Amino acid sequence: MKLILNFGLPLLFGLLFQQFYNMVDTIIVGKFLGVDALAAVGSTGSINFMILGFCIGICNGFAIPVAQVFGAKDTDNMKKYITNCVWASIFFAAVMTVAVGILTRNILIWMKTPDSILDQAFIYIFIIFMGIPATFLYNMVSGILRSLGDSVTPVVCLIASSLLNIVLDILLVRPMGVAGAAVATVVAQAISGVGCLIYMCKKLGYLHFTKQDWAFSMRHCLTLCGMGVPMGLQYSITAIGSVILQAAVNSMGESVIAAVSAGTKISMFLCCPFDAMGSTMATYGGQNVGAKKMDRVDAGLKACIKLGIAYAILAFVFILLFGKNLALLFLDAEETEIIKLVYYFLLGNSGAYILLALVNIVRFMIQGLGYSAFAVIAGICEMVARTIAGFILVPKFGYVFVALGSPLAWIFADIFLIPAYIYVVKRLRRKFGQETPAMLKRCQKSLA
Repeated sequence: MKLILNFGLPLLFGLLFQQFYNMVDTIIVGKFLGVDALAAVGSTGSINFMILGFCIGICNGFAIPVAQVFGAKDTDNMKKYITNCVWASIFFAAVMTVAVGILTRNILIWMKTPDSILDQAFIYIFIIFMGIPATFLYNMVSGILRSLGDSVTPVVCLIASSLLNIVLDILLVRPMGVAGAAVATVVAQAISGVGCLIYMCKKLGYLHFTKQDWAFSMRHCLTLCGMGVPMGLQYSITAIGSVILQAAVNSMGESVIAAVSAGTKISMFLCCPFDAMGSTMATYGGQNVGAKKMDRVDAGLKACIKLGIAYAILAFVFILLFGKNLALLFLDAEETEIIKLVYYFLLGNSGAYILLALVNIVRFMIQGLGYSAFAVIAGICEMVARTIAGFILVPKFGYVFVALGSPLAWIFADIFLIPAYIYVVKRLRRKFGQETPAMLKRCQKSLA
């Protein structure tokens, strides 16, 4: 528990600041430019998650082989994985930027984005997507640093860039509109990535990289892609369901779009601890499976689940008491109906945070253990649930299933992930010639 907290808390602060400057964009847009501009930014949330989630997932996956060879104390392979992370990230960043730039407007139209906000939505998200190389830079470097046990440095860089983002928002949003918020976000992330890169180059100087280390290695790249692409697909497949659900929301008008936008931003901020727990479990699992310490894997999972459940209960109580006040960060007090919709959305999500805790903790642990394909299947489960909500439940029952769409997805994912984790651990124990102790059998049984 202590080890997980020491590693996870800096991650949490980093995620909080990342969400903080994303939320500042939305707050400033809502307060300075009005409900239509807020709806325009909010209508891009699911496509933003689908594309940038793929980029972030790839980088997180690239970090897993680094963590595994670090745990195994295999310095030569660690250097090859780090250098080939760079080559693979450059390739994916270039391809993603070009492809997404071409398709963005068509996707927004397919998502039934209202004509009144389409142009603003396109300008905002197009600029964000042109910053995909900055997203890759920060997440690749921070992922490598975390794999080597350093979760503090990425946070320091992110805090500095978050403060810069706020200043740029204030300076750019009034004269540039929603484009100013997008430019501020891209510039801030680029600066945090460069800061991490400079530090990493100095920190890893002791490894003495040679020209041979920087040579492209197909074997190492295939291993990296074998971890990274499934993790990226897991994010994107999950987000496809969110895109379908967002299309259903977009058909309900600007007020509902604005409410879901504000509710989603608040929820993402509150969910940062679950994301931190997931990232911690990926590194924890990768290092311990590299060292063949399966007893620690089970013990770490159990400790992290306890943390997740405790936080989920606190978050729900907080929303119950202060949810409407949080909506006022984005909306003026006279927007009473939209504030009610925000509150109902937050209640629906936060009431199921225990399910989300299990999704993140178990899924990322499985990925850290080297079974990324199972994470893709979990993503498919979430996509199916959100698709059902978007195509069937929202049109039939209305806003209630906008609020319950994500909880439904978490139920579907947990039904798959918990048996999958038990299967993975048993398989790895057989591979390493380790018996499952009776106590851990009982833990796995109770988890199931």
